[in-house]
Amino acid sequence: MSAPVVYLASKSPRREELLRQLGVEFTAIRVREAPGRDRDVDEGAHDAEPPLHYVERIARTKAAVGWQRVLQRGLAPHPVLGADTEVVLDGSIFGKPKDAADATRMLTQLSRRTHQVLTAVALCWDQQIVAEISTSSVTFREIPPEEIERYVETGEPFDKELFRCHGPSALRDRASARRPRLPRAITGLTEAALAGRSMLASEQIGR
Repeated sequence: MSAPVVYLASKSPRREELLRQLGVEFTAIRVREAPGRDRDVDEGAHDAEPPLHYVERIARTKAAVGWQRVLQRGLAPHPVLGADTEVVLDGSIFGKPKDAADATRMLTQLSRRTHQVLTAVALCWDQQIVAEISTSSVTFREIPPEEIERYVETGEPFDKELFRCHGPSALRDRASARRPRLPRAITGLTEAALAGRSMLASEQIGR
């Protein structure tokens, strides 16, 4: 196995797949993001924190925590990549739904509206962190209540990556009578492009 170009500070299979598609050699470093006493990354937003500031802060935090893990474990030094993606509507960050009612509320609010998908990618090397943010506007078609109900029943809204990132082609490929097609979110393309540019940055700060 080739030596990694970067460490990925994420437990997201989606981000791993994006790096594979880019042909980037990497090793994943698990950081604890879930609520709990031992979590490494607190993903709660600060009071009145702007969404752009939030996604960059979380991406930078993941990269910095990943770098600390590299040092603690005595791993060979390579830049550490951290990322965060959020859906924003009217200045409010849509996190992971708490339950079916919360997922229904979010999807109802997004129906026939244009929202923003923010993606931040940060790369840490030693004490340096460079970050980049991309903002995409996505318009959802009208989603009837019964379609929202069927979609919520699939459980996909409770998967952070699926809820924030999947577009209609992904849903159509896996569609059945119980899996309605929802409007397109282009986060995947955005994140892949940002990751590619971050790989170029790693060549500069990782020397």
